[in-house]
Amino acid sequence: MASPDSPPGAPDSALTQPRRVAVVTGAGSGVGRATAVALARDGWQVAILGRRREFLDETSELAGGGVGAIAVYPCDIGDAEAVGNVGREILARFGAVDVLVNAAGTNTPRRSLEVLSPEDYRHLIDTNLNGAYWCLQAFLPSMRARGSGTIVNVISDAARQASPKAGPAYSASKFGLLGLTQAINAEERSQGIRACALLPGDIDTPLLDKRPAPPSAEARTRMLQPEDVAACVLFVIAQPARSIVEEILLRPA
Repeated sequence: MASPDSPPGAPDSALTQPRRVAVVTGAGSGVGRATAVALARDGWQVAILGRRREFLDETSELAGGGVGAIAVYPCDIGDAEAVGNVGREILARFGAVDVLVNAAGTNTPRRSLEVLSPEDYRHLIDTNLNGAYWCLQAFLPSMRARGSGTIVNVISDAARQASPKAGPAYSASKFGLLGLTQAINAEERSQGIRACALLPGDIDTPLLDKRPAPPSAEARTRMLQPEDVAACVLFVIAQPARSIVEEILLRPA
């Protein structure tokens, strides 16, 4: 007999697994969407965050048939108060969060130092760096209280080397997120909490359309796909608690 928390049609094997809960940001498209779908199909209960409900609903529909369940939470992660409110809702619903995947990210077509506006700069820092920090602080205290938790920050290889292709605001945000990941491990590993910096190269996602000159369809076929990065996320969180995958650099072959 299925438990009350099991989705209809869940296989019996799923019912014997402990309840696993993950939060994924930027889940309306790209890597966040692919990660949320992969986790749900692996039996996780997944809370997904993003600015637009219709895109989050599409993600939930794509996961149909999996043994997990997806809960939709529209939220601008650059808004600290909104993140705090959503974090409390999620914890009240699920009781605990085992994994946080910060996959939200953005850029702007007008990204060079010559043309980057103060508004675009603030928006990139708020989304790419501050948003990850607000989400971390929303769930870190409960992870600390339980003595376990995994945070995966989907960053970029732009955190290793700035370039005109990425732009200064994007690079600054990603360098900062890499530092935040290292700080989590430095301060929280003794509490049973671990963090991974996932640094992918070019990925075929809608973010490419924000480049000043978007790549061609043929060029996109040679890039990483969102599912490639999602597979790395699942690898990281599947490691035993005694190990920390601190960083993965993933580039197209």
